[in-house]
Amino acid sequence: MSRPLLEVRDLSIAFEQYGRGLQCFTSTPIQALNVEIQRGEILAVVGASGSGKSLLAHAVMGILPPNALVGGKILYDGRLLDGKRIKKYRGAQIAFIPQSVNYLDPSMKVKHQVRLGLRHSRRTRCAMQENLFEQFGLKKSDGELYPCQLSGGMLRRVLFATSMGKDTELVIADEPTPGIHQAVLELVLRQLRNFADNGIGVMLITHDIVSAVKIADRISVFQNGKTLETVPANFFSGNGERLTEIYSRKLWRSLPQNEFITVE
Repeated sequence: MSRPLLEVRDLSIAFEQYGRGLQCFTSTPIQALNVEIQRGEILAVVGASGSGKSLLAHAVMGILPPNALVGGKILYDGRLLDGKRIKKYRGAQIAFIPQSVNYLDPSMKVKHQVRLGLRHSRRTRCAMQENLFEQFGLKKSDGELYPCQLSGGMLRRVLFATSMGKDTELVIADEPTPGIHQAVLELVLRQLRNFADNGIGVMLITHDIVSAVKIADRISVFQNGKTLETVPANFFSGNGERLTEIYSRKLWRSLPQNEFITVE
């Protein structure tokens, strides 16, 4: 197998905080995360809230708060992803699609928000923005609108457009599918699959296991800040008998279309 595009080894993240009486204490929500993403594949990361999924994305993007204490290694294309390289790659080789459409500036036309992240001349940025709109099924006239004038599905597509560039090699999508219409959901999933089919590595962070199974190549299961297992997506089928971890099997069987069991 070729060298991973992104490799996370024994990642730990702790936070120094102050409680009553200004007593300093440390919380460690991430203890031992390990993931690998190849070029041209989708790795879906699933698990309960608080399992460390979004923190992993923020660590890769270098947007953790100042009180974060990070251990382990993050390698990008075989090289340590330190602060200097994160700044170089962020928004260029590495694209981040945030969870909430509230990341969009309500006071700026959406065409300008897309152009902000494009590192080219003004004329080139305009052309690239229009190409991105076409790629994501948006009309040129949509660029003249503000976020409050767009539907939820259109806002989601604008978020995709603001995150992408011509040099993008890795896409990190943090919960891109919650609360959207089925037709828009299918469009979002198809676009993520298209990224991978065009050689881009994709990390899909999601609670939606059913959607992950549809498009992902592999699925990593997180619990309490640790990677439990990483398996081919088709292991999530039947009663989950091919899954090694009991928690993974329960997560799969908890879905309404399965046994709808309670996961502790």
